[in-house]
Amino acid sequence: MLIAPSLLSCDFSKFGSEIQRMDLAGADYMHLDVMDGHFVPNITFGAPVIKYVRPFTDKVFDVHLMISDPLRYIDDFCDAGADIITFHIESDSDPVSTIEKIKSRGVKAGLVLKPNTPAHAVYEYLEMLDMVLVMTVEPGFGGQSFMADMLPKIRELKNEITARGLDVLIEADGGIGENNISLCAEAGVDVAVAGTAVFKADDPAVAIAKLKNEN
Repeated sequence: MLIAPSLLSCDFSKFGSEIQRMDLAGADYMHLDVMDGHFVPNITFGAPVIKYVRPFTDKVFDVHLMISDPLRYIDDFCDAGADIITFHIESDSDPVSTIEKIKSRGVKAGLVLKPNTPAHAVYEYLEMLDMVLVMTVEPGFGGQSFMADMLPKIRELKNEITARGLDVLIEADGGIGENNISLCAEAGVDVAVAGTAVFKADDPAVAIAKLKNEN
């Protein structure tokens, strides 16, 4: 399993060095949560900040757009250095147009499911996707508890992807740590987003190694 530290949990006053710290600790991706204060009740950062911190690592920038109109901003995030852009099926933008826009820029595309959105909501788009992100907390804030009742949704998605013979990664985000990452792996998660479990650890390299060993 790949580990993607959630930069939402980092010290924003040291954003660049926090990314370097996660890079040295063995992170596979850098997960960047973009929130607009409208789609979710919180505001984080946008494309200019991502562009500024992009030079601090060569690792994959996994950009999760929790915004109402992602299609409008795809060029901005591609220009900023995103390698993967995931956006919510529940957003206002047309999924096909948004996926096609992301792909046209040579960036990988993914759809995100809130906890109350069923797996089958993304089925008609699976052939177009590189990733499906399943939220294991309600999106908007870090530090929430893992919702184990999302595991059946992950299994359902994995079965559908396998049955179609597709190469689509499943990512899970929210409350993931040592005590539940093995459950995520068993359900079919390929990429685990970890925030507090990594950033609040005494040694993030040890924390990341433990997460990888648990699955």
